[in-house]
Amino acid sequence: MRLPRRLVAVGAAIMLVAVGCSSAPAALTPIKLQLQWFPQAQFAGYFAAVDQGYYKAEGLDVTILPGGVDIVPATVVAGGNAEFGISWVPKALAARESGADIQFIGQVFQRSGTLQISWKDSGITKPEDWRGKKVGTWGFGNEAELYAAMQKVGMDPTNASDVTIVSQDFTMTAFLNGEIDAAQAMIYNEYAQVLEAKNPDTGSLYTADALDVISMESAGTAMLQDGIFASQAYLKDHEDVAVKFLRASFKGWMFCRDNAAKCVDSVLAADAKLPKGHQTWQLNEISGLIWPSPNGIGMMDGAAFARTVQVALDGKILTQAPDADAWTNSYAEKALKDLAGDAKGESWTKATVTLTEGGQ
Repeated sequence: MRLPRRLVAVGAAIMLVAVGCSSAPAALTPIKLQLQWFPQAQFAGYFAAVDQGYYKAEGLDVTILPGGVDIVPATVVAGGNAEFGISWVPKALAARESGADIQFIGQVFQRSGTLQISWKDSGITKPEDWRGKKVGTWGFGNEAELYAAMQKVGMDPTNASDVTIVSQDFTMTAFLNGEIDAAQAMIYNEYAQVLEAKNPDTGSLYTADALDVISMESAGTAMLQDGIFASQAYLKDHEDVAVKFLRASFKGWMFCRDNAAKCVDSVLAADAKLPKGHQTWQLNEISGLIWPSPNGIGMMDGAAFARTVQVALDGKILTQAPDADAWTNSYAEKALKDLAGDAKGESWTKATVTLTEGGQ
């Protein structure tokens, strides 16, 4: 007996519903992201993308791997132990020159946060004033911007008669003790550590007007920092994953721009080593390095990349300019195409963050 067409359609619909009910949810794609340092607000957008479900919404299960002094993200990614990594551009390019298979696909930080700070009574207000002084740097490639700024004004950082370069640890103790005249500091970290310390002569915290600050942006030797990269071998077969990862990450940074307090909580929950007050300052300053993003978050500026390469060559971080495959905007462009919301942040303004002793 032949069933009426309507009954056949109803039966098919019931079968489809039954199949849909019995099928398991699509499995999430496991992804590892290697940071270049320990969890802190410098990476808030990625933690927010986890906590807000942005990665999950893209079908990704992202595990964030903490970095450290002895961890080279480019080596981790090139070795297949993480799909994506975060690194200062010149450091990753140096690894690439040594054979690491990596390509930058998203440039989140649009500006450099590197400073040299000094006390007002040191009389150091411009790069020329470093001559004859004790100037600190962390090394490990972090000195390139500083050395380029010195060379730009006719100073040889390797000549002790020009300047005394002092190896600086990752605290501001030597500076606070008066052992160096100018100290290297990130605007979002070590600079705040000084302002979180008490002046023993007054019993009050140091204030910004006690310091002179020279930024590498103002010196004209700024290098790009905190870019996202992956191996080209991985990207060849996983373009869709890369675009999804970038889109969710960009959403995380946009969320942090507009919801700073919630993002600080995400960072603290990820076992950040420095306390809430310091992380609040850090996120505010990090946002200043990202926003505005004139071409949209994650887009690499070719001129800024070229300047970074030139400073790296002058500082002997690189021996030759990288080839055209070192970076691409193609993945970021695709991520931005389907990204809702303000991806440029042109109206964003810095908040006023009041620091307390020890960054509490």
